Amino acid sequence: MKRVEMKYGSTSIEVCVKEENLIGVIESNRLKKEKSEDEIIKEALENPIGSARLRELVHQGERVCVVIPDVTRTWQKTDKYLNKIVEEINSGGALDKDIIFISALGSHRKQTREEHEKLLGEKLASRFQVIDHDCYDKDNLVYLGETTYGNSVYINKIAMECDHIVITGGIVYHLLAGYSGGKKSILPGISGAETIMKNHSLSLNDNLGESIRDGVYAGGTENNPVHQDMIQAASFVRPTFMFNVIMGSEGEIAAAVAGNYIAAHEQGTKILKNIDGVNIKEKADLVIASSGGYPKDINLYQATKTLTNAREAVNEGGYIIALLQCREGLGGGKEIQDLILNYDNILDRERFVRNNFSIGKFIAYCMCETAYKFKVILVSDIKQELVKNANITVVKTVDEALKIVYKEKGENLKTYLMPHAANTLPMLIK
Repeated sequence: MKRVEMKYGSTSIEVCVKEENLIGVIESNRLKKEKSEDEIIKEALENPIGSARLRELVHQGERVCVVIPDVTRTWQKTDKYLNKIVEEINSGGALDKDIIFISALGSHRKQTREEHEKLLGEKLASRFQVIDHDCYDKDNLVYLGETTYGNSVYINKIAMECDHIVITGGIVYHLLAGYSGGKKSILPGISGAETIMKNHSLSLNDNLGESIRDGVYAGGTENNPVHQDMIQAASFVRPTFMFNVIMGSEGEIAAAVAGNYIAAHEQGTKILKNIDGVNIKEKADLVIASSGGYPKDINLYQATKTLTNAREAVNEGGYIIALLQCREGLGGGKEIQDLILNYDNILDRERFVRNNFSIGKFIAYCMCETAYKFKVILVSDIKQELVKNANITVVKTVDEALKIVYKEKGENLKTYLMPHAANTLPMLIK
């Protein structure tokens, strides 16, 4: 028997699978830790991709807007790298009074002073204030033009009044945009609500019942209209410089890229693939997955990525057993809970998403669509009645889940284990 410990909330559960059934354990690739986080940040800033150094691009008397993530992205360790970016800007001659920090909230909630301090770190927080972008404040938006997708681009006015815009963040796989980081600091980061919703709505096909566009998936960019529309929106803004981090399997800064917001981001996605992208030669009948424990499995909404990543390793109609504690239940706002609770078929859910589209509704829809195409069993503390309409079964132990699967399909099932599925994307080699 193959025994693997998988995280579950703040504890762990041992998962046992027959060796002859196990295709493999899908884990992120570990990079050799040859440099410290500070060395990685310094090297990226000193060796920009497709650009001169930031200190050469900014000058005395020019206003510089630094766009930073919001508090939901503190895992990117903004407090580690923002001080280095400010040092570069100061070295170019720009004074503190000419540096503005704007938090790229997109459509997220406003933040507290304490959350701003967490993002900047203690030293920078004593020198600078953070402005929260408000996508609904039309008086603080400026119209820049229209993309070829018919999206009217409205961007934060304060940012556009600056001489330079420096975008920062982290690169991970993203359900809609293919990858986070780069252009996402502009759209949705500092865009108007109308621009954000139009962009995100491109994730669905034109007609009801046709569901998600083929090109819209984690890692998809080439035929992804959401990604392409974001790139076009960013072309109106033309950020001067970008700095993005790529995190390792233990939550450390494993790599960083800086420079031109397209060329450097593209290099960053290649690094990400080498860490979190795992090639597989075949799909399985069963995938047993964990998000990696708390807080990634704090609620079902946050754990959606675990299910959507796991489905990439299983044959359609196959089984996903997901170890997700969900100590806070469904999570998300009212519309997300309505989508999960109050519909019992995928077509009505799609109709609900199309009506006043939002990213939250789309993510919840992706979870429900996964449970429509695959047989999903949760080992979880969540109540069965909360997910019964989503066609999800809830049990208390892995053994209970396996009994259900083996009774329906037999015990000789090709199986993958995914201990950190929230951060690991299986990629089938064709």
